[in-house]
Amino acid sequence: MKKYSIAFIDAFTDSIDWTVKSIIFEVPWFTNYFWGLTIISLLVWGLEIAFPWRKNQSVFRKDFWLDSFYMYFNFFVFAIVISGFYKLLEIFLKNIGVSVKSLTIIDISTLPMWVQLLVFFIVLDFVQWFTHVLLHKYPFLWRFHKIHHSVKEMGFAAHLRYHWMENIFYKPLKTIGVMVLGGFEPEQAYIVHFFSIMIGHFNHANIKITWGPLKYLLNNPVMHLYHHAYILPKNSYGVNFGISLSIWDYIFKTNYIPEDSGTIEIGFPGDEQIPKHFWKQIIYGFGRTKK
Repeated sequence: MKKYSIAFIDAFTDSIDWTVKSIIFEVPWFTNYFWGLTIISLLVWGLEIAFPWRKNQSVFRKDFWLDSFYMYFNFFVFAIVISGFYKLLEIFLKNIGVSVKSLTIIDISTLPMWVQLLVFFIVLDFVQWFTHVLLHKYPFLWRFHKIHHSVKEMGFAAHLRYHWMENIFYKPLKTIGVMVLGGFEPEQAYIVHFFSIMIGHFNHANIKITWGPLKYLLNNPVMHLYHHAYILPKNSYGVNFGISLSIWDYIFKTNYIPEDSGTIEIGFPGDEQIPKHFWKQIIYGFGRTKK
């Protein structure tokens, strides 16, 4: 038991230490997600200000500061809080004989690094697309995902406005996705992570970009706005589930872009029941909710 306690505390303190060192520039630039997130956010926000799609939307749109707080909470604060529990899970799995190689299906260690990164990106994105579909399809998962869809004006910071329980749902499946790729080390994938952050910010930004012919491959703000549409096609629990890639929606026929004015209402029927304040939102979904 002492071994587990020490491991838990060490993981927690190491996570705090790494975050602090990131803030004061004492980690390698390519692993500095604090300033990476900040720089990407300022860049995309600047483009929103310079080239607004919805010109009547304020620079400091509705819930701008709440969503900005969510970015740092979900990316750093929650990561610190949960780090000890993930360490305990890692030790438990190791004790019962489950290792990184246990689920290996494809060994990509002999491939060039850029190919490894590309495969990692594609596999991880599909896993996230699949998880996203589940968040919409099943009521228990949807009750937490509602927090993300309660955004009423779209902007870059809405990208990381989500209930902390989504980390619990995504993390195991993403871990399995990585484990099937034998020989690949996730810490090598900072380029993929920064690229995903940027695409996610753009998808939620008040900017009209479709990427031209690449729209069938890359997700974009026009496509993703309809994912947040208040009124969805009949008999649909959602559309345009793509995270970074849009290709999964075209393959599985969940794509839907009827027009591109950017003026549609977003949210969902009953979104007025979602608490307006952060502390009430992070406990939302555990009790009984009105239909």
